[in-house]
Amino acid sequence: MRRTAFILGSGLLLFVAFWNSMTWHLQRFWGASGYFWQAQWERLLTTFEGKEWILFFIGAIQLPTLFFWSFNGLLLVVDTTGKPNFISRYRIQVGKNEPVDPVKLRQSIRTVLFNQCMISFPMVVFLYPFLKWWGDPCRRELPTFHWFLLELAIFTLIEEVLFYYSHRLLHHPTLYKKIHKKHHEWTAPIGVISLYAHPIEHVVSNMLPAIVGPLVMGSHLSSITMWFSLALIITTISHCGYHLPFLPSPEFHDYHHRKFNQCYGVLGVLDHLHGTDTMFKQTKAYERHVLLLGFTPLSESIPEFPKKME
Repeated sequence: MRRTAFILGSGLLLFVAFWNSMTWHLQRFWGASGYFWQAQWERLLTTFEGKEWILFFIGAIQLPTLFFWSFNGLLLVVDTTGKPNFISRYRIQVGKNEPVDPVKLRQSIRTVLFNQCMISFPMVVFLYPFLKWWGDPCRRELPTFHWFLLELAIFTLIEEVLFYYSHRLLHHPTLYKKIHKKHHEWTAPIGVISLYAHPIEHVVSNMLPAIVGPLVMGSHLSSITMWFSLALIITTISHCGYHLPFLPSPEFHDYHHRKFNQCYGVLGVLDHLHGTDTMFKQTKAYERHVLLLGFTPLSESIPEFPKKME
């Protein structure tokens, strides 16, 4: 017990020391560059004075959408051509989408564009007056580094809770058949289908978990832009079908698309609490569910089936 307490205590102290050191250095960098960004922000406010809603539209809609399609554009090249090989070799479900079905892909892209243009954009625009009333998102002072970290943590927790329970509800047989089955047409997902969903699902499971956090916190536009962009990139990675080096592992959600009744959340915290990841933890996919810090594909170092001895 004493040894365990000593090890845990030492580890905790080292973690706290590392965290304080890291945040101190980042805060110094943020503070040093903060004057620059504050000046640029004030210049934008002067340019859009009286038309801050345009600035909000650019920051909350256009920039995150640009990041989404830029990233997915690169992935679609690999999905449709199988090249370059140094990316396609990291495919999780080997033999699937090699290449992707072009008819199915075109139909999915049309649905994604519909969801973005007819649902996402109006919802974010409708969000503006509420944010304006709660705390002007285009206020003059940018948030501090530590405040943004706090917001990011709260956004992530809110998204985890809302996404897990709404997603699990959509797996109720009645709702699944009428709504969620559309998203699960892709048992081997690709990045762009992260937003391929029935309109009701897109509102309840995709949009609400992302926008509630900034609404609750009365966030600044800079925080909203970074959060929406990050959320779109993360959900793309979760669906991309490639376990790429130095990026978050997509194994968790990829397994959900294969088995349907496991791994409902984003972080996996609520899945652990509710026991909806027990089957996943018994698989090779769980062993591969780590940050890849090398260049050997985990499908090779931890294969689904052991190689037969010759």
